[in-house]
Amino acid sequence: MAQRTKPTKTKTPRQFAIGELPSREAILQAMAENPDLDGKRDLARHFGVHGDMRTPFKVLLKQMEGEGFIARSRKQIRRTAALPAVTVLDIAADADPDNLHAFPAQWNDEEGTPPRVEVRQPKDARVVPAPGDRILARIDAGEGEVPHYTARTMKILDKPRRGQIGIVRMDEGGARLIPVDRKQREMRIDGGDLGDARDGDLVEVEVKFAGRLMIPKARVSSVIGNPESEGAVSMIAIHNLDIPYRFPASVTKEAEEATDVSLKGREDWRHIPLVTIDPVDAKDHDDAVYAEPDADPGNVDGHIVYVAIADVAAYVRPGTALDREAYIRGNSVYFPDRVVPMLPERISNDLCSLREGENRPSLAVRMVFDKTGRKRSHTFHRVLFRSAAKLSYQQAQAAIDGKPDDKTGPILDTILRPLWAAYAVMAQARDARGPLDLDLPERKIILDKAGMVVDVKVPERLEAHRLIEEMMIAANVAAAETLEKHKSALLYRVHDVPSQEKLVALRDFLSSLSLPAPKSDAVRPVDFNRILDKARTEGKIQQVSEIVLRTQAQAEYAAENYGHFGLNLDRYAHFTSPIRRYADLIVHRALISALSLGKDGLTDSEITRLPGIAEHISSTERRAMLAERETIDRLLAQFLSAHVNARFQGRISGVTRSGLFVRLKDTGADGFIPASTLGADYYRFVEEMQAMVGDRTGETFRIGDDVEVRLLEAAPIAGALRFELLSEGARGVPSSGKRGRRGPSTPRGKAGAHRKPAKRKR
Repeated sequence: MAQRTKPTKTKTPRQFAIGELPSREAILQAMAENPDLDGKRDLARHFGVHGDMRTPFKVLLKQMEGEGFIARSRKQIRRTAALPAVTVLDIAADADPDNLHAFPAQWNDEEGTPPRVEVRQPKDARVVPAPGDRILARIDAGEGEVPHYTARTMKILDKPRRGQIGIVRMDEGGARLIPVDRKQREMRIDGGDLGDARDGDLVEVEVKFAGRLMIPKARVSSVIGNPESEGAVSMIAIHNLDIPYRFPASVTKEAEEATDVSLKGREDWRHIPLVTIDPVDAKDHDDAVYAEPDADPGNVDGHIVYVAIADVAAYVRPGTALDREAYIRGNSVYFPDRVVPMLPERISNDLCSLREGENRPSLAVRMVFDKTGRKRSHTFHRVLFRSAAKLSYQQAQAAIDGKPDDKTGPILDTILRPLWAAYAVMAQARDARGPLDLDLPERKIILDKAGMVVDVKVPERLEAHRLIEEMMIAANVAAAETLEKHKSALLYRVHDVPSQEKLVALRDFLSSLSLPAPKSDAVRPVDFNRILDKARTEGKIQQVSEIVLRTQAQAEYAAENYGHFGLNLDRYAHFTSPIRRYADLIVHRALISALSLGKDGLTDSEITRLPGIAEHISSTERRAMLAERETIDRLLAQFLSAHVNARFQGRISGVTRSGLFVRLKDTGADGFIPASTLGADYYRFVEEMQAMVGDRTGETFRIGDDVEVRLLEAAPIAGALRFELLSEGARGVPSSGKRGRRGPSTPRGKAGAHRKPAKRKR
């Protein structure tokens, strides 16, 4: 631990009258001035404690030990060291958000119980911590010999993993743990600490320290299983990124005690036949839709669209254990065959899941559109409704395409066709608005019962997907507009305009392809759409799509609004998925407060903490995206490990000075080819072309090029692939002689292993 301030010496404490106990301050002062006072008897003798006062004196010392003022080792008692003026604190995960307390992040157990620190949050604070955060704080010990620690937050820090995982390897000396994270070192495992683990098992361990040298050793706490299976692979990402996946007992208890919400204080919408349309394997259902023609003679050919969202706010109240845990998680994390939910199943898959034929509480919006798709009005309602049908995207689309089944046939004319009619006019307005049209396919991993990859598919993008997406976007916009109208605080979903540096790089790249580029720095999504249309016409869409994607900023949450560039919207908030996103729960509470829909709305404390909440949940969202991507990379590396030396068709998805990133067409797996293995020329990275160009031959490999590669190595635990390039590059102008990487005078061979970032989320 960091060096601590030494206590200031004061005068010798006064003598105490018979029958009077010394104060805590007097005891600490005496111990500071007299280091030899290191036992209960010495202290009792010093203060003249005897007879009937000995027992109360022992109780007092015990209390001081529990409060962290003194520490006891065997029969010795000593004063604990003071906290340094600036230190790292961990805020308790179960702390009251309005009355935060924390403890030192590092503390030697020999110093006794770590002191409790009150975390003060002035209204004008620029950094707003929350339960579960790790902070760098300025410490004030207060007046007097007994420190009353308070802290002011300077910075919110990343927290290290709570546990470690690795693979057990048996050897002559017993067993050792091979860590998954390369930054960690191997540890020995004593025979009695192996549990049921066997050679090759992926395990979760606790770290213990042995001997005077405090040598770290591992103790197996649980066996995760086969490191090649999805269940184990997702656990690697969960641990590496410190994703909470076990609910505390208090959270589970609170969820299990929750009961159905009644109609009291709600509108009865059970006569409106809303339906859910989700993926076939959806694990929760938090939105339902319905549409009908508008009967208003003043809105001929207009439509009314209803969007009902699970009323999570009715069950997850501010300040409860459920709320604190949901905030810490920030969002659900989705893996190919596992979900780490934001809320316990009792809430997410039961009480708040919009099940067919069951009463469910909802926060709903009724929107009126004219025949051009322009929204004329909207209103929010707190309701009780009953889903008329649970449909999949494929099921609903098939019905519209003329292939209804037993469930969709009876509701085709009354529910599905009116939904598609409403979407048709909403799509007109969307096209007129001109959001960024960068529709990149997403891969779906198919697993067998053992959790092993058997196939990789790119799901077909259906009109049913676009229908639900457009209606959710409209509901999100309505939520932001309503809260702004009522001058309510809210969390925006924001997406900034591309930076000037990225626009310059885009212009250079487009120029190298002889494609027109936006001349002004004040770009709009429609400018990018024109570029994409032109590239599609000239057969260059793959190259351009990758670069346009990389030009975009990262979408995030913010308490201040700066619009959503990708959707081309002035104001936007996330309202439609409170089961899996904490941001949406905050927006629900804000609507409840602004529209006086109940007593479980946004609190004053939450309003003051909105900037910190936005920063935190933006971070947890990025963490979830990284975990999902890492897990898919590991699964694909495992899947392809049986095909080393096989040939694959791929596409160059990235170019750096180090080499080429290649994405395989069949699986979407990413791998790397080092520049040093490209060939017998001297290859240079030409940034404006996003290409490697040979000095002598002008042989060019650029982003978007189709290539054939050979898989040289697959590293499943690292999620990495090494390729050998088999294709010849295009012949062009030799490079200009700028710094680059030389290829060897040998056939194209070895490669390196890296990954590239995944696509942005809205």
